[in-house]
Order: sequence, then structure tokens, then C-alpha cells
Amino acid sequence: MRKVIVAGNWKMNKTAKEAAEFFAEFKPLVADVKNAGIVIGVPFTALETATRETAGSNIKIAAENMNANDSGAYTGEVSPLMLKDLGVEYVILGHSERREYYGETDAIVNEKVKAALKHGLKPILCVGEKLEERENGTTEKVVEEQIVGGLKDVCAEKMANVVIAYEPVWAIGTGKTATPAQAQEVHAFIRNLLVKMYNAEVAENVTVQYGGSMNDANAAELITQKDIDGGLVGGASLIPEKFTVIVKAGDSAVK
Repeated sequence: MRKVIVAGNWKMNKTAKEAAEFFAEFKPLVADVKNAGIVIGVPFTALETATRETAGSNIKIAAENMNANDSGAYTGEVSPLMLKDLGVEYVILGHSERREYYGETDAIVNEKVKAALKHGLKPILCVGEKLEERENGTTEKVVEEQIVGGLKDVCAEKMANVVIAYEPVWAIGTGKTATPAQAQEVHAFIRNLLVKMYNAEVAENVTVQYGGSMNDANAAELITQKDIDGGLVGGASLIPEKFTVIVKAGDSAVK
């Protein structure tokens, strides 16, 4: 049975102090959540606070990026070993903002995915098409290239620790959301692609999240779709009450 995981992505928001205040409010709100996994991606500067404040709870912490190297002359970068040392369990990789603003290619993302798995971190691999790609009918081609490229040399056994997040770029931070039917169609395509790349068992067990302006109003309708296993949530994950609604929608949608 694959797991529904609701993950927050704070992006470049919240100081360490603000993170501590968030978790003090959020933890009791979701303490009774049993079925859905809860993950929150926080900025590097808040990771130590976040792992400390959530220790012993049902909340896991993700980094929002990392370097593929263990150490070295990479000024300003953070390695998988550093994340493990802080108690981080997940890392968001290949987010469209990293691809768009920092030139991350599928090959770069792939090296990060493999490094994360090597060190026992669980990568959340983000994929998704831009508006012009959806309009010209190349959504599936783009998503396939990103998944095949991002998972190059990742064996079937390792896929048990990989999460895929489908995020149509045109719906991230825009207030636009793919309809449940549109999102389900791409999620089904991803699952069928995983059958071809690996096998039916792997495809059935991989968590595939939806991201792209998921919020407290539309989460339940999206997550109840057959192949949508939770969400990667941006703005709404910054507000404890709103994120709680989304988490509880995920908790009710056992696959």
C-alpha cells in the first residue's frame, strides 16, 4: 500500500524564530494524524530549529535543495552529510524554481537524487511542464524526460525511498490549479511510465504528489483522485490552520 504524503515547501520564508512559533502551533493540530505522512521543507537556516522542534512527533523535515557532493570547495552549498547530521529525512530536488532560476538540468538533478539515496535521504523529485508546453501538447514528453533523466541509474529497490511530485509550472504560485481530472491524467501517465521503467509493483508503491497551488479549499478533491497521493504545498503550508486542513484531507484519503 503506497503512502499518502502531504509535504510543505516554505521556499525562502520564515526565520528560525518564526519556524519555532509555527511548529509550536502546528504540532498539536496534527497530533492525531495516523495515515498520512507529514513533511515540511524549510530553508537551510531553519533546519536545526525544525528538526529539534519536531523530534518525537509525526512530522518529518525536508531540506529544499542540496549539493550532490559530500564536501569540497562549493561555496554556499550544503551537502547530504550536513543534512543527515541535522536529522533531516527528506530533500526536495528539481523544483521548477531551481530549474528555471539556477539552471538545474535533469543530469544535475539526477546526481542529487543519487546522492540523497546514497546517504539515506528520501528525495522528493519535482517534475512538471510550463504553460506553453501544456498548450502545445508536450506535457507527457516533458514529464517523461524529467522522470527518466532524474531517475537515471536509480534501481528498483531504491524507488521505495523516492517520492515524485508532479507540479505543473503554470500552476505554481499563480493561483491556477490543474483540475482534478487534468492532474489525475498526468499522475496516471507517471504511474504507467514507472511500470515501463521498472515494474508494476514499483509503480503501484511510489508516492506521486500533486503540487501547484494546492490549498485548503481544493486539497480534498485532488487527493481523492486514484493516482494522487498527497501534495507538495507552497503558500498554504506557511499557515498552520490551512496546512492542517490539507494534511487531514490526506489522512482521510488512504490509498
